[in-house]
Amino acid sequence: MTRPVTLFTGQWADLPFEDVCRLAASWGYDGLEIACSGDHLDVARAMADPGYLTAKLALLDTYGLKVYAISNHLTGQAVCDHPIDERHQAILPARIWGDGEPEAVRQRAAAELKDTARVAAALGAGVVTGFTGSSIWHTVAMFPPVTAGTIERGYQDFADRWNPVLDVFDTEGVRFAHEVHPGEIAYDYWTTVRALEAVGHRPAFGLNFDPSHFLWQDLDYLGFAWDFRDRIYHTDFKDAKKRLNGRNGRLGSHLPWADPRRGWDFVSLGHGDIDFEGCVRVLNSIGYTGPISVEWEDAGMDRLIGAPDALARVRALTAIVPPEASFDAAFSAHLDPG
Repeated sequence: MTRPVTLFTGQWADLPFEDVCRLAASWGYDGLEIACSGDHLDVARAMADPGYLTAKLALLDTYGLKVYAISNHLTGQAVCDHPIDERHQAILPARIWGDGEPEAVRQRAAAELKDTARVAAALGAGVVTGFTGSSIWHTVAMFPPVTAGTIERGYQDFADRWNPVLDVFDTEGVRFAHEVHPGEIAYDYWTTVRALEAVGHRPAFGLNFDPSHFLWQDLDYLGFAWDFRDRIYHTDFKDAKKRLNGRNGRLGSHLPWADPRRGWDFVSLGHGDIDFEGCVRVLNSIGYTGPISVEWEDAGMDRLIGAPDALARVRALTAIVPPEASFDAAFSAHLDPG
C-alpha cells in the first residue's frame, strides 16, 4: 500500500530547519512531522507574522516535501501536569514558562495548543500530535494508597483543561493525536479508555500510534490499534528492545537513555523487538491511510546513518497490500478472539 513516509523533526531540533529539509529530501522522505522546537516551527511567530508560514511552505516545496502533521508534545505536556517544575522549564519556550507559577504555566500552555491548531490549519496539516500531561501520573505506583476519587478528579481535570482546546481544534478542522506514553493521562490500554470517556469520545481527540511505548509495558500494541481503530489519527515508528534480567527492570532505575543497566531501550528501526510487519498489516486492516513517521531516538547509532536506513525498512513494509475484505480473517482472530 503506497503511503507517505515522513521524518519526525523533534530529535533534529539542534539543526536548522532547512538542514533537516535538505537531509530528509536527499534520503527520499516524502515529508515531515514538524516539531514546534528549535527553529523548526514557532507557534507564536506564526500567529504574529503572516509571512512566516508562507516561507516555511516555500522551503518545503523547494525540497519536494509535504507537511502531514505538526507536533507540540513539549507544550502539551504542561497543560495538565502536576507538579510543574524545573523539568518543564527545560522543555518549554520562555514565553510559556514565564515566572514558573504552575497554574499560569498550564493556562499559557493551553492557549498555545489552541494556537497550534490554528497554525496546523494554516499549513494544511490536519493533525497535531502531542502529549497531554497528567495531574495523576505521579500516583501511578498507587502507594501511598490512592483513592478512586483522586483518580476521577484527575480525568475530570484533563477534560476541563482539554475540552476548550479541542473546541478550537473542531473550529479549525484539525484533530489532536495523543501519543499514549508513560507520564500522560493515557499511557496504556485502560487509561486510554478512561481518557476517551472523559472527553465524551469527541472526534477531535484521537491517538498517535507508537508501538515502542507498549513493548516494554508488555502490552499488545497490535490489539490496541485494532480496538481503537477509529481513533488512530497518526502513526510514529521507532523500535524498542527489552533487556530484562535479574538487575534490569522496566522502570528504568532513574538511569539515562541508552544506559545498559536499563531494562529497555529505544533502538534503530529493525534492530529491536517490535513486529513492524504486524503493525503495517493492522494499519492496513483498519483503513489507516495516513503517513508513517520515523521517529529517531537511538542514542547508540549515528542518526545520519540510521535515519535513511529506517526509511528503507519502512518503504519495504509499505509494499504489504491491504486485505481484500475489511480485514484478514486469521489476523483479526488474533486481535479479536471473542
